[in-house]
Amino acid sequence: MSTTAELLKGAAELFPGEVVTQAHVRHFDLPLGAGRFALITLDNGHDHTKPTTLGPQSLANIDAALDQVEKEAADGDIVGVGVTGKPFIFAVGADLKGVELLKRHEDALAIGKGGHDVLKRLANLAVPSFAYYNGAAMGGGVEIGLHCTYRTVSAALPAFSLPEVFLGLVPGWGGCTLLPNLIGADKAVSVIIENSLNQNKQLKGAQVHELGIADAIFEGADFLEQSLIWTASVLKGEITVERPLIDRGEAWDQAVARGRFIADGKVHGAAPAAYRALDIIAAAKSGDLQQGYDAEDQALADLIMGGELRSGIYAFNLVQKRGKRPAGAPDKSLARPVTKVGVVGAGLMASQLALLFLRRLEVPVVLTDIDQERVDKGVGYVHAEIDKLLGKGRINQDKANRLKALVSGVLDKAEGFADADFVIEAVFEEMGVKQKVFAEVEAVAPAHAILATNTSSLSVSEMASKLKHPERVVGFHFFNPVAILPLLEIVRGEQTDEASLATAFGVAKKLKKTAVLVKDAPAFVVNRILTRFMGEIQNVIDEGTPVPVAEKAVEPLGLPMSPLVLLELVGPAIGLHVSETLNRAFPERFTVSPNLKAVVEAGKRGFYVYDSGKPELDPEVAALLKQGDTVLSEEQVRARVLDAVAQEIGLMLDEGVVAEAQDIDLCLITGAGWPFHLGGITPYLDREGVSERVNGKRFLEQGVASVPA
Repeated sequence: MSTTAELLKGAAELFPGEVVTQAHVRHFDLPLGAGRFALITLDNGHDHTKPTTLGPQSLANIDAALDQVEKEAADGDIVGVGVTGKPFIFAVGADLKGVELLKRHEDALAIGKGGHDVLKRLANLAVPSFAYYNGAAMGGGVEIGLHCTYRTVSAALPAFSLPEVFLGLVPGWGGCTLLPNLIGADKAVSVIIENSLNQNKQLKGAQVHELGIADAIFEGADFLEQSLIWTASVLKGEITVERPLIDRGEAWDQAVARGRFIADGKVHGAAPAAYRALDIIAAAKSGDLQQGYDAEDQALADLIMGGELRSGIYAFNLVQKRGKRPAGAPDKSLARPVTKVGVVGAGLMASQLALLFLRRLEVPVVLTDIDQERVDKGVGYVHAEIDKLLGKGRINQDKANRLKALVSGVLDKAEGFADADFVIEAVFEEMGVKQKVFAEVEAVAPAHAILATNTSSLSVSEMASKLKHPERVVGFHFFNPVAILPLLEIVRGEQTDEASLATAFGVAKKLKKTAVLVKDAPAFVVNRILTRFMGEIQNVIDEGTPVPVAEKAVEPLGLPMSPLVLLELVGPAIGLHVSETLNRAFPERFTVSPNLKAVVEAGKRGFYVYDSGKPELDPEVAALLKQGDTVLSEEQVRARVLDAVAQEIGLMLDEGVVAEAQDIDLCLITGAGWPFHLGGITPYLDREGVSERVNGKRFLEQGVASVPA
């Protein structure tokens, strides 16, 4: 048994749940008389919906297949070796379930080294090797191809990426070293750093070819056949693959510097993966591949044993699993069909909602408002957005015409909602206004119609309390921008019945939103946590801490934007309204900042101006600020903010606002854009010892988003 085989056999014992990938070798004569060829197909079973992943046993199977073709190549029995995947899937990287179980640095190191040892054999064969990216390829799947001599890609390939930095790892089986040496450092930084930190952006087949990762691209219908014809032409010398000369001078250093700038902007130095990847890319300038592989092994082992990866995997599982099977959701068989939607209001939020319902449900959508001008503006917004989709080629003319015909606007609710199955209001955030609207809708809508509110902080139960049938009222809280943020907080009022709730969850699924069941509590989940978080920032500013100190204090969390920039995005007036709502509910913990109130009364849109190209405190806002003389350090501010958030989350869980801490994290990731490397917030609070300091216990058990005990 080879050293690599022994290494992988030992590592396999740590991955008891691995879905093992087989590596089937078959032989045939290439077209054009090019000679006998060996094709390795990666396949983990007959279920084509399950992605092909790579764990120790899978690598061992690939290693065994390479034993066979390596001998055949050395004996002159074959002229080349190809690698492809089962239909629609090439391979999507490491088995994360097994990675979570690793407890020792040396075991993690073995995984990295074992992967390198196997894949390097593709590059060292006595004959050329070819990767045929026939379907989704990510992480280790991409890296298999990078070790080959040539690569082709399917034009139908839907997703291609090196997502490791997004999860808290580095591309550790050659990605950081080989990719910049193949396509140049700048393009490699875009794939490894920029795309990963941009919510794991995926490449399509055409982009893979344009970047130079693939040498040829063919249509999906006969991709393998065309790839083999191309392979034959390459082997016969009829096609010569020419690749551009890589600039190993100043351009390489500038690319790495650009990557650091991107990482700083996204994680603010708070997460190590991006910086470890950039260090390896920087060193790859020398062209010393083995040095790069060794650095990848070390980085991989260090990061696997760190908190960022565990939090990243935890966050990934939340979004991919819990987000698709919401905790506490009722039996979906109780859901009623929705064949027409009504939207009360025609402002920006209401118009965004109308567009979303229209695009996803493709049923009639009718907007109402207090005057014809507003109604026309709302319908006009939807039409304009459909025209944009048409202009971008996202929909064809027939679909654009059909969607436009489905949306309408009326002043009379009786005319618009008499046959609606689902009516959602998005009017002014004031209880009396919303109760009046619901009373008007209840009077004209069918008895089975769901009445939904997009309130961000008000009580759904109180909103429904004056209705004859409060059981059909449900909270349906979207996040802005509606088309981008996935979260939908579904709020169960005190009298909401199972059928109404099931219908709400059914609609959410069709809208392709991540639905989380939430108790009817002030500001629900995201707004309550963010208001407590931002409230403490505002408190320390009011007390005397300079604005830059307060803002910089929370940079180690690596949030997508600073608290005051977030406030600007939300809108100071909305932030003030939510803080006033929570102050009424919990005056002992939520304050109303007099400085924020002054900013709103002055009509300012935020604390900053951007005349210099970067945020600077608005002189007019600075003149409004009235501060005390208590000045805190960054560390003191951060501790105070984190303690406040930990306390609030503990109270929310005690109150049953959501089922578990996992739902808090899912909400923050999908509704507020909190980074995967934090796992939301509770893993970070556990890791930093804040949870136990404030609440006397961890939010998550040891081993959940952390190294097992």
